[in-house]
Amino acid sequence: MMRKRVLVAQSGGPTVAINASLAGVIAGVARSGEYERIIGAANGILGVLNERFIDLSIFENDVKAGNDSISDIVTSGNDDVQKAWCPKSQLDRLAVTPSMYLGSCRFKLPFYEEDSRLYEKIFAILDKNDIGMFFYIGGNDSMDTVNKLSAYAKSISSDIRFAGIPKSIDNDLPHTDHTPGYGSAAKYIAASIAEMAHDVKIYDIPCVTIIELMGRNAGWLTGAAALARNEYNELPQLIYLPEVDFDKDEFIEDVKNELKKSNCVMVAVSEGIHDSDGNYINAGTSDTFGHDQLGGAAKTLEFLVKEKLHIKCRSVEINIMQRCAAHMAAGTDIREAYELGIAGVKYAIEGNTGFIPVLKRISDAPYRSVIEYADLKSIANVEKKVPLEWINKAHNNVTDNMLEYVKPLINGEIMLPYKNGLPDHLWQDTKYMD
Repeated sequence: MMRKRVLVAQSGGPTVAINASLAGVIAGVARSGEYERIIGAANGILGVLNERFIDLSIFENDVKAGNDSISDIVTSGNDDVQKAWCPKSQLDRLAVTPSMYLGSCRFKLPFYEEDSRLYEKIFAILDKNDIGMFFYIGGNDSMDTVNKLSAYAKSISSDIRFAGIPKSIDNDLPHTDHTPGYGSAAKYIAASIAEMAHDVKIYDIPCVTIIELMGRNAGWLTGAAALARNEYNELPQLIYLPEVDFDKDEFIEDVKNELKKSNCVMVAVSEGIHDSDGNYINAGTSDTFGHDQLGGAAKTLEFLVKEKLHIKCRSVEINIMQRCAAHMAAGTDIREAYELGIAGVKYAIEGNTGFIPVLKRISDAPYRSVIEYADLKSIANVEKKVPLEWINKAHNNVTDNMLEYVKPLINGEIMLPYKNGLPDHLWQDTKYMD
């Protein structure tokens, strides 16, 4: 007998678009008629282990009643529609609410060959709740979790289907042109740096501003800083990505050279810039997956500039603001995130498991993409980095290839609902199902 329920969860770091993927999964299941209901797990795989489940029927009801107007921007893919679209139903509001409605976790599953106890517990819970499909929305580490669950299901001949739905502001998942969340983060970065450029250029004294952006080993976000440049603004003049080694002495020379051209120098750096020995400029503690917790690279360089050049210098760490700036969401990003959720359901219903839907770019101008799917085994724990040919020979800037790649991904605006002058977002009240 066919199982009656679908489970969905979110994991890893938040983005502007991850709830749009959740909305897509909900819509895909509700429209399919293949399952009786979809439920959410609070705080990722830990929510499954602790049986903390959330009722998502309020969103399913919007789909069944035809109130999911987000489908309008999906069917057209037109920027004009994206600019005019304002969410009305609860599902629509979910799609443009930042961060993760179901909550998150950072929890690494062991290999089941080494310790199967957690897997036995998880599958007993899935069986008890009549789960036929499990969707896990997340980034690289989350795909590791789905891949392990899928492999264990195969080893015990379980008929539960597992799928990952991609998200990552870092844009470091392989086999996909880009990941949901990246376009909106890039849009926020470029807009914020352009605004800072207006700020720092008003004084006629030598000054340096260093902006630190997220990106441990992949410089996609930092490269997007180049979008701030236009016909009247050349800032930031210097951009440093973690794909290449960073040399402090060369950095000081770069700044000196730019100061000869302008009193105002702006620098964009990745948090993961490192020297030729692989040492991060400023590394901290490690997370549960063994990744260094970074931060402070810009502050380190600020002190270096003051020490070597004796001029005014400030550092800015954009930090988590770039992840969840829904007021700067890219319409293209929200649309594609939603489409990937729907596509994931479609592929799973067709009988696929252990996969992830991916975006394939067809053209840049006009921008077009299609959705296919890839095996999770080729994606989990693999990082996609900025191609070296997109970085200039001096290793202090990006080429036009980077701009051509990012420009289409930041297009389209969303008209958020407002209340008392502020965006009116949904908030999960953490009431769990019995």
